[in-house]
Amino acid sequence: MSENLARQFLIREDVVFLNHGSFGACPRPVFAKYQEWQLELERQPVEFLGRNLTETMRQPRIALATELGTTQDNIVGLTNATLGLNIVAQSLDLKPGDQILTTDHEYSALEKTWAYVCRKTGAEVVVVKVPMPLMTEAQFTDTIIAGMTDRTRVLFLSHITSPTALLFPIERSIAEARKRGIWSVIDGAHTPGHIKLELDKLGADFYSGNCHKWMMAPKGSAFLHARPEVQGLIDPLVISHGWTDKSKEPGAKGAFGNSPFIDELEMQGTRDPAPWLTVPAALDYRRDNDWEAVQAHCHALALDTAQRLGERTGLPPLSAPQFSAPQMIAMPIPECDTDKLKVDLYDRYRIEIPVFKWQDTCIVRLSVQGYNSKPQMDLLIDALTDLLDLKSGSAPRLSSRG
Repeated sequence: MSENLARQFLIREDVVFLNHGSFGACPRPVFAKYQEWQLELERQPVEFLGRNLTETMRQPRIALATELGTTQDNIVGLTNATLGLNIVAQSLDLKPGDQILTTDHEYSALEKTWAYVCRKTGAEVVVVKVPMPLMTEAQFTDTIIAGMTDRTRVLFLSHITSPTALLFPIERSIAEARKRGIWSVIDGAHTPGHIKLELDKLGADFYSGNCHKWMMAPKGSAFLHARPEVQGLIDPLVISHGWTDKSKEPGAKGAFGNSPFIDELEMQGTRDPAPWLTVPAALDYRRDNDWEAVQAHCHALALDTAQRLGERTGLPPLSAPQFSAPQMIAMPIPECDTDKLKVDLYDRYRIEIPVFKWQDTCIVRLSVQGYNSKPQMDLLIDALTDLLDLKSGSAPRLSSRG
């Protein structure tokens, strides 16, 4: 399976690429469609951007909304999830003393986003520490709900965490936030194409995710989803042709005939829309290649690799299997110089993989996609065994062997 799929990707053959989670990778047929859209734009840019863009941009919304369990009116195409979450964070009416409740597993760029918002508004971030290892849904949810107060205005959670690759069971926390009148804002950067999403059923007020990671669309394709009742709260970061001073009440029409939520965010000056327009091709590629079966194979390979490394290090996993992202897993390793280990893995073994320290835990974060193989996992285990001296029986350390 992996050898055949590997030929369908553009990943360099001299690199063992185990870091799909950071930026994704685009299959050749999808990338070809992306280039077709770019060529069409260049052949008649006035017609493409000036006369046809509103209708052209609608088609990916329809396809993606169907895939994600919502309607085209609740979703808008953007360049990345960080942008989507910034739009939300900087739109909400926060005041001094208001609290944003979040966890100690969040993506650093969004930690900075909320710090910026707090500096501007006088609100404050409250960070709850998720009990580790994460073994039960109640363990997570009870911790989140216990952190809610009458000052909590925003609940900000990752669906799949970036540093720890955990699949947070966020459903009950979102429902409790709704009952208390707390806005729920979900960072779904790693989620679309990784797990099955039913956005309307999930019920988050705001949800932003990337299509360029596990959905395998080109870089620069993402979305923001908002419930109809809260779309009127959103303001664009850039005021351009899509902006209107008309009412933002549900049912209102924007400058180009969609809702203001869509038109104000979609039409923000000249940009290359080709990545977003290629999302339907990425969805077709997944269907044509039975991607559910591919994902099941990748999930098994990821769990097996983590178990094998755990047997060599003697370190426990960060969570029960059901709370680990299916194709991405954070594997604890002994205390070491993580920067040196990352460099040595690449320089000596050509393995591209994130290695870092999260809180007090050194981590190797493994991503397994359809182009990866069991021999690559074997190489990773052997490389870590060598570089960390896991066979020596003494305290593990970075090997000095050259």
